[in-house]
Amino acid sequence: MTSFRQIEANRRNARLSTGPITEDGKKKSRRNAVRHGLTAETVIGALEDAEDYAAFEMAVTSDYDARTAVERELTLRLASLLWRLRRATAIESGLFRIQAEHLLQFRHRRRTKTSQKSIDSLYRFAAISGNDGQKNDDSSAESENWTLLSSEPVVQADDLTRSFVRLSNLPTYPLDRLSRYEATLWRQACQILFTLRYLDTRKP
Repeated sequence: MTSFRQIEANRRNARLSTGPITEDGKKKSRRNAVRHGLTAETVIGALEDAEDYAAFEMAVTSDYDARTAVERELTLRLASLLWRLRRATAIESGLFRIQAEHLLQFRHRRRTKTSQKSIDSLYRFAAISGNDGQKNDDSSAESENWTLLSSEPVVQADDLTRSFVRLSNLPTYPLDRLSRYEATLWRQACQILFTLRYLDTRKP
């Protein structure tokens, strides 16, 4: 059990160590959480850069005049939440990019298949018909059909709509799960913003 003398000695030692006083020391102390594990909880090392997160964290915390340990923890947690929201946006963009690649590959395979069918038809007509004029007519007709197929207009909005429908119909429902993830992060971020604003109004 701690004795009264030990408690008094601890109190005297605590008065000698009041933390950083200069502005430079305070700025360094704000980065303590980065060195003590918050980055490990927030940044995916194999996919993200911890230095980018540190710069982002500094940009967020510099907007707040954190004077207490509670305020510093809240601003660091806010930076973590905002970083994860940026990640969610990147995930959504990645989902649409992957789906767009599948759509382009499908379109390319369909055009290649149609082109091969057109070539086979030309050879078939050339083998069956001994009339050069007939062959040329069929050839021009097939070429015209292929030109129409290969030059069909591509509307980006339609492609986005198709990608959205395909992503929405996937068995894992990635967009729905991502939406819930974002809503949870925004709710936590709003709570922290409200708390920081309340603490700011209490400052003299």
